[in-house]
Amino acid sequence: MYYQTISLLDPSVCSSNLGDQIIIDSVKKILFDVFKEVSIINIPTQDIISKVSYKYMKESDFKIVGGTNLLSSNMNSYNQWKINLWDSLFIKDVILMGVGWWQYQKKPNLYTKILYHSVLHKGYLHSVRDNYTKRQLESIGINNVVNTACPTMWSLTDEHCQDIPRRKSDSVLVTFTEYNQNQEYDSNLIELLREKYGNIYFWTQQPKDYKYMYSIYGNKAIYVQPSLQALDQVLTLDLDYIGTRLHAGIRALQNKKRTLILAVDNRAAEISQDTNLPVVPRNDWKSITSWIESAYETRIRLPWSNIVQWKSQFQS
Repeated sequence: MYYQTISLLDPSVCSSNLGDQIIIDSVKKILFDVFKEVSIINIPTQDIISKVSYKYMKESDFKIVGGTNLLSSNMNSYNQWKINLWDSLFIKDVILMGVGWWQYQKKPNLYTKILYHSVLHKGYLHSVRDNYTKRQLESIGINNVVNTACPTMWSLTDEHCQDIPRRKSDSVLVTFTEYNQNQEYDSNLIELLREKYGNIYFWTQQPKDYKYMYSIYGNKAIYVQPSLQALDQVLTLDLDYIGTRLHAGIRALQNKKRTLILAVDNRAAEISQDTNLPVVPRNDWKSITSWIESAYETRIRLPWSNIVQWKSQFQS
């Protein structure tokens, strides 16, 4: 038996954001299904890459970046993916899997164009999670790109979504975003949820989320341990999800929970435009209230032909 080796460039390594663990959990499940016999080596994206990582990547059959919004237009000044032109001497033929753009930005600058052309594979298809990211790459001549949506969503089939409740539960799970807080909006949300739900659970996806929620609602919330295991456990309960955390919301959908994601930046909004992911602006109180009170059918629209095309390129 021959085990292929994949260097998985993993955003959850050296990350305080548990959403990255949600992404990588889905990425690994997909890779194990696609490659069957495979050994995966985790390489950091959010920390400087070492000689050891260079060695593993050189010896791997494939080098795949596993999701999240790692790409940006000015990699010389802002780079969640911690690579530079020096790294590009040693890192070649990297394949994107469900990667997104950091924020709405101008066309990538010359430095970024040279870097991406150097490290990204020129033959294999790259998978991105929204059309905005696809257009940004195409603007610098990287055209072997397909929009597959985020890999965390690839399990949200029509059959899966049919099992998601349409009417509200008595309890709700809430999340907030430590790097995009708005005391007025978030306090108003909690007041609304107090009127509509009997219990409010809160999951801490990043360390500062807890103190922020406590400053708004004190000990009246039911606080869920900051771990992926604890999130999955609370998602076995009868509850809705309403929050600003994109991937906590997708995890709720994976667990067949009625879900509304409150957009705080381009990521959820762009994915929603392409896939019908249930997303509204965080301060759209009319839409939030209507969603809570009305019957809502979750109908995710995924680009299945693109997903199959990206997967099938590895079969040969």
